[in-house]
Amino acid sequence: QVQLVESGGGLVQAGGSLRLSCAASGLTFRTYHMGWFRQAPGKEREFVAAISWTGSSTYYPDSVKGRFTISRDNTKNTVYLQMNSLKPEDTAVYYCAARANWSPVTVSGAREYRYWGQGTQVTVSS
Repeated sequence: QVQLVESGGGLVQAGGSLRLSCAASGLTFRTYHMGWFRQAPGKEREFVAAISWTGSSTYYPDSVKGRFTISRDNTKNTVYLQMNSLKPEDTAVYYCAARANWSPVTVSGAREYRYWGQGTQVTVSS
């Protein structure tokens, strides 16, 4: 049974930082691309970051590029999202997800991802 468990969310002031973690089990983690998505109330799920199975490639949308950094530790089956210079519009539930490595990490649609975590709330106050 595949499990992805996010942690590290919380309340932070604008300009602050948070580091999210996602611990994976039940899959051969080192062979999966990993991604982070977010969903704010009333909005569609939005791609935030992705990292290739080797960790050598990353991909971000313009909305977070330069502020967010995705990384992974294949020895710990964990993917991270370091979020700096947070803005109120970053407020959302953040999800980690895993997908097969058949296509490049730049293929970022949510439908590409097979496994999902339950999410962790990030709230940025102004």
